[in-house]
Amino acid sequence: MQLDPLKTSSYDYALPKELIATHPVYPADNARLLVYDRKEDKIIHTTFKDLYDFIPKDASIFLNDTKVIKARIYGNKDSGGKVELLFNKPLFMDRYLVMIRGKVRVGTKIFFENNLNAEVLEVNEDGSRVVNFFKGEEKLDFLSLVEILNKIGHLPLPPYMNREDEEKDNQDYQTLFAKNYGAVAAPTASLHFTEELLEKINKNFPVNYLTLHVGAGTFKPVDVEEILSHPMHSEYFEIDAKAKKALDEAKKVLAVGTTVTRTVEYYARTNKIQGECDLFLNPLNKPIKVDYLLTNFHLPKSTLIMLIASFIGLEKTLEVYNEAIKQKYRFFSYGDGMLIL
Repeated sequence: MQLDPLKTSSYDYALPKELIATHPVYPADNARLLVYDRKEDKIIHTTFKDLYDFIPKDASIFLNDTKVIKARIYGNKDSGGKVELLFNKPLFMDRYLVMIRGKVRVGTKIFFENNLNAEVLEVNEDGSRVVNFFKGEEKLDFLSLVEILNKIGHLPLPPYMNREDEEKDNQDYQTLFAKNYGAVAAPTASLHFTEELLEKINKNFPVNYLTLHVGAGTFKPVDVEEILSHPMHSEYFEIDAKAKKALDEAKKVLAVGTTVTRTVEYYARTNKIQGECDLFLNPLNKPIKVDYLLTNFHLPKSTLIMLIASFIGLEKTLEVYNEAIKQKYRFFSYGDGMLIL
């Protein structure tokens, strides 16, 4: 097949089911790490424990401190029908974007535990819904809502894990430095850090945190023929004054994860330090600020594998992924990592 970076079909690869990680390894830094050195055009197989030895000495490191909400809740319509609701993100004026499994129309009321209820305000063409949330009669702001969701909700594990969340996921699916609630998926490249590894890196490199609240759109498959026709999802981000200064002064930037990459690249293009990031990186829109990337292995035909191709090209991306499959690396959120130098 002729590879064309514009064609979605070019970003496909065959992944054996058994390589999809459904649980993490313990300790977290026992995960494997594939290092791809662009200058030397060579692949090194190592483990996350040895990450420190591969980080270029001139790198400034940026991490995402978003925190995953227990965003999946189950309830009933006033008619009695069962409903599954996945919180996505807050909009203006205490309105919220959600996904709802179950038939609803504008005006439908849904009832959950803890006296939480929701009213459907809009039904969008892309399948999402806009709702208000109430505790009894009182309309809820974001922080009050998160408090209730974290009591009654479930962690929204990605669909490909094909299992319900377990008690252990409450720890495993949050990063060590998760601080600001707002994500419905973890920034997974950061799940490999242990306290020891983080401490070592903090001692020897400038490390800064920014926030991008990962939305459900990150799992949205690209189902158009040409990648540039894909309606890119947007996610709320914030870069504080310290991180902004560090970015402006950094000789070289190591982004931990695709979320950090998109945030930094959006800032580099717009100079905005907060707002909605809808940047789509791909081989026709390459990074201009991020030099090195630490990430996981991503779904075929996803905007995330296209982001990898923006760094190393489409052919090389498929070559590296096929090598990872051959070496039986574990894929996706709880899987192994990859460092692009």
